[in-house]
Amino acid sequence: MTAYLIATVDDVTDPGKIAEYRTLAAEAMAKNGGKYIARGGDTVFLEGGWEPGRVVIAEFPALADAEAFYNSPEYGKAREVRAGIATFRMLVVEGQ
Repeated sequence: MTAYLIATVDDVTDPGKIAEYRTLAAEAMAKNGGKYIARGGDTVFLEGGWEPGRVVIAEFPALADAEAFYNSPEYGKAREVRAGIATFRMLVVEGQ
């Protein structure tokens, strides 16, 4: 069953390192069968108080693939690069 990774990114303090993170994350995602659906495009807030700075949505063939991406050595390197330079929130949800 398809799974969707949803991440929000706030408080970026080092644009150069976040660019490096994005490159590494994209490589890790492709290696694990993921593809970006939305990556920091314009947002319109419709309800509630949730206003993240950047929203990323990625699609994976299955929940296990999304977890494999997150736990992969390649994405581990990306997480190391982004450590301390932004606030990330991330979850995965199964589709229908």
